[in-house]
Amino acid sequence: MSVLIFADQAHGKIKKVAFEAVQYGAKVAQQLGTTATALVLGTAANEELEALGNYGAGKVLHVADARLNEVEGSVFTKIIADAVAQEAAQVVIFPHNFDGKAVAPRVAARLKAGFVSGAVSLPDTSNGFVVKKSVFSGKAFANVNINTAVKVIAVMPNTFALEPTAAKAAVAAFSPAISDADFRVKVSSVQTVSGEIPLTEADIVVSGGRGLKGPENWGLVEDLAKSLGAATACSRPVADTGWRPHHEHVGQTGLTVRPNLYIAIGISGAIQHLAGVNGSKVIVVINKDPEAPFFKAADYGIVGDAFEVVPKLTAAIKQMK
Repeated sequence: MSVLIFADQAHGKIKKVAFEAVQYGAKVAQQLGTTATALVLGTAANEELEALGNYGAGKVLHVADARLNEVEGSVFTKIIADAVAQEAAQVVIFPHNFDGKAVAPRVAARLKAGFVSGAVSLPDTSNGFVVKKSVFSGKAFANVNINTAVKVIAVMPNTFALEPTAAKAAVAAFSPAISDADFRVKVSSVQTVSGEIPLTEADIVVSGGRGLKGPENWGLVEDLAKSLGAATACSRPVADTGWRPHHEHVGQTGLTVRPNLYIAIGISGAIQHLAGVNGSKVIVVINKDPEAPFFKAADYGIVGDAFEVVPKLTAAIKQMK
């Protein structure tokens, strides 16, 4: 028996959420007295694969097939199910990101396994196999007991701090039986935003709203983000009016982020926006309206004009550095 972890990669680089999932899976394996094995699909450098050992993987199964560089749900499901059978895995771990959401439910259905998405704690094995998860957009928690032979868990990103070691994982080739006919979805093109910190993996996010009055003032957000090494985001009205691209929109109908620090500038804090950011460790709100709803969810608030506050904040951070 073992714990199998799907380790997500993009452009040959293992994602931060994959390291979090591997570390979580390794701790589950310790609880169960077994080993943790990571599975990487697509082309990736050997040193990237070995680095999964830093987070507790004893072994890495690698399917070095360029056709797997883009996620195809049915093919990924077949490969992961084959790996579960080979490793006799009793627990399968995914990151709860775009790829995990696309694949984990399929795998659970194929294996007839109980499934918990958005896990925020290690399983409680004192009386069954109980996993705590976030529900109602982070407003409450549910404790779910999984009683199937195989269990599938998707781990909420940025919930567990990474604790790397110097260990390296042993890398082994894995060769599932797949053919071109298995790929029912063809990726015709990929448009990648380069030179930016991926929003869903950023430790710090600086976000702007309609309080900035227009796209010509977005430099305030970008300058502050650059000084902090942060990613930039926006509220839905900003994206809808074309001030910023939609891939920066966070909220209930956009991306969900869980950074260590979320700075909201000129955002009122509608409930739909809060649903996408309330998992942040620390929230700082800058708004000239003292009655803005966002202040109720903030850890720190500054009541003031963003056009006065943000440049001073940026200058102070640069001076400190």
